[in-house]
Amino acid sequence: MRPARGRLRRTAVLALWAGLAVPGWSDITLSPQQMGALAVEAIRQGAPDEARMLAEALLGRDPQDQGAHVIRARAMRDQGLYDQARQAARQAWTLADNDTERYAAARVMAQALSSDGKRTRAQFWLRRAAHHAPTPRHADRARRDFRHVQRQNPWQTHLSFTLAPNSNINNGSARESSRLNHVLSDLLFGAPVEYALTGAARALSGLEYGAALRSRYRMAQTERRAHDLKFSLSYRSFVLSDSARATAPGVSGGDFAFGSASIGYGFRSLSADHRREFTLDAELGQSWYAGARYASFLRLGAAQSMKITPRRQLSFAVDAEKQMGQATVDVDTLAAALRLSERLESGRTVFGGLSARQTFSGSAQAEYREVEARGGFDLGETVMGAEVTLGLGVALRDYDVSPHSPTGRQDRRVFADATATFRGIDYYGFNPALTVSASRTDSNIGLYDTRRFGVGLGIRSAF
Repeated sequence: MRPARGRLRRTAVLALWAGLAVPGWSDITLSPQQMGALAVEAIRQGAPDEARMLAEALLGRDPQDQGAHVIRARAMRDQGLYDQARQAARQAWTLADNDTERYAAARVMAQALSSDGKRTRAQFWLRRAAHHAPTPRHADRARRDFRHVQRQNPWQTHLSFTLAPNSNINNGSARESSRLNHVLSDLLFGAPVEYALTGAARALSGLEYGAALRSRYRMAQTERRAHDLKFSLSYRSFVLSDSARATAPGVSGGDFAFGSASIGYGFRSLSADHRREFTLDAELGQSWYAGARYASFLRLGAAQSMKITPRRQLSFAVDAEKQMGQATVDVDTLAAALRLSERLESGRTVFGGLSARQTFSGSAQAEYREVEARGGFDLGETVMGAEVTLGLGVALRDYDVSPHSPTGRQDRRVFADATATFRGIDYYGFNPALTVSASRTDSNIGLYDTRRFGVGLGIRSAF
């Protein structure tokens, strides 16, 4: 009965505009508020023509009526008039003077853009809507809309930025001296000799800054399978501290700058029950070091993940990489990794993993074997307004051949990190994240004894 009453009401209003007599309605005068309410009801009941006429009548009375511009934009979007809908939404945004009005204008702009296939721009406007949401409920609605548009968008792009003070930007030694070139030392002195380490051989402190972009275009998709074309760019450089410049006078932070660019293909496949996912990736790229070409690379990877229980997930991955060096040696790498995670009843997530890596090269000094174990947990709650994740690990690396020792080289690295994501600080759906990391490598060769401590500030998407 309700829809019938609504249609009768709107028909009567339109008839009054046209100067027609409607039994029982001849003495009715509609206020702007009533006309606005009828226009909203017309939108809800799928009558964009009537909603638009009501909105335009309101705008004829007051061209600065922000709510009428919102209704008009939504009506024209429902009519398929996307360009006009965007213009109306833009006018609504310009006239908005509080969060409620900005939220409505941003959301209707996103609807017009998404319906017109411009989903990346729609996602930006939904971030605006979430930022200006007048209540948490409105913010949740904008986030749900964002995720819906994101799933439909063939383009998906992730940007990340790094600003991180670091005690060892060049992976230099923590030692003041080391045994070097054992063959030459034996010939000249008949025994190993400790040589002083100077300049860039020592650990240099400074500030790391950089950015990375990852983007994919979904070429084809079904309910369970997807084919992606992928692109990535990354760059990081450094500013040396005063103490580092004193230690290595002829060195600049740009001497350690590193960048890469790649293009690739990705395949995703879900099982019928959506409990297992198989991925296959291929990537071709080029890296640069200190502004010069460093190496080209080809990477292949496959991974299988499965939900053992609703709370427990297991994943296994294998990777292969072929590095063709321009300023370094050619190296082939094989790697495998196993990871297990479980969400506890407390809400915390515990995870652990094992990985192994083997390199092959025409240069024996570049060949090594490595095993790594890593674990950690996500607190699953806020600590002083931040969500905290902690990690700890150890890695063992063995080189059969080293120019500095007749027994090769053996490294043991211990590392830990903690990341705090500040959910309470939100700007357009992005939260600041602070990462504190520390590592220590002990080697049988002093040159490779390293200590590193870093504090990184980054930005993460909240949805």
